[in-house]
Amino acid sequence: MKFTDFILPGSVNTQLEATTKEGVIRELARSLASAGGFPESELEGVITAIMRREELGTTGIGNGIAVPHTKHISAERLIGAVGVSEDGVDFSSLDSEKVNLFFLLVSPPDRPGEHLRALEHITRHLKDDKFCGELKRADSPEKVMKLLVEADERVV
Repeated sequence: MKFTDFILPGSVNTQLEATTKEGVIRELARSLASAGGFPESELEGVITAIMRREELGTTGIGNGIAVPHTKHISAERLIGAVGVSEDGVDFSSLDSEKVNLFFLLVSPPDRPGEHLRALEHITRHLKDDKFCGELKRADSPEKVMKLLVEADERVV
């Protein structure tokens, strides 16, 4: 699996405006809908599903990173968005630090293996402090996509 398999072009935002957990989720989910990931009419349902997942336990994994995710019937395939917040957002992270880097995933309910592989792929790469730092400093969606493609190329 590669980032380019699920991060939708047009769903990368390097200037998140949201200042709350729900605001970030809303902003990233909206970018997925706008990029054609699911119908706009399903936006509130997707946001509700992600927020329900957050109630089970935070997806703020520490080091300024969060990976909010859910399964939802409106997704025909695994889709993802990336967001960067310069100031950071309180995401109730495991380390209690603000989050600057977000990967949001939505997948069909009938493809749990694909969902888990994407989460594993993301977390494997996010263990690389240099990669995370470059993503957090990326000043354009094009730069983020370039970094993700380069990360994909390093995978053997």
